[in-house]
Amino acid sequence: MTAHDDAELFARLRTLWNDVDPVPASLIDRMIAAVATENLSSEYALLTLVAQPLGEVRAEADALTLQFSDGTTSILLHVTTTANGRRRIDGWVDTASAEIELSQGGRLRITQPTETGRFVFDDVPAGLARVRLTTDDGRSLSTPQFEL
Repeated sequence: MTAHDDAELFARLRTLWNDVDPVPASLIDRMIAAVATENLSSEYALLTLVAQPLGEVRAEADALTLQFSDGTTSILLHVTTTANGRRRIDGWVDTASAEIELSQGGRLRITQPTETGRFVFDDVPAGLARVRLTTDDGRSLSTPQFEL
């Protein structure tokens, strides 16, 4: 068989399958939608919001606990309101991390976690924020934006 014969045979097979089992009209639109929404479930799973009512110990401070994970690395953030109306973020990571970045608009703050994975951002203004973790082996985990 020559290449021409192969091409002709494949063309006939294609025609046969188009007649016997044609591509559904909505398949292309469904595939585009499937590809566009492929990562939605993982992005949703990345943000797990855990609101915990805490007992008042020292003052009537609002507290919020946020947990972010990509399946291999987790970040836990505990956000409290300070006396001056700003926020304090106490955080923990469960992997060896080189640095933690907190970004708010154009403002970027960088810190390094302790050996136990603990880190703190003090005097943070209210508003939208995002945390980015870079591990010692070069991987990074960036949270979705969240409201402080």
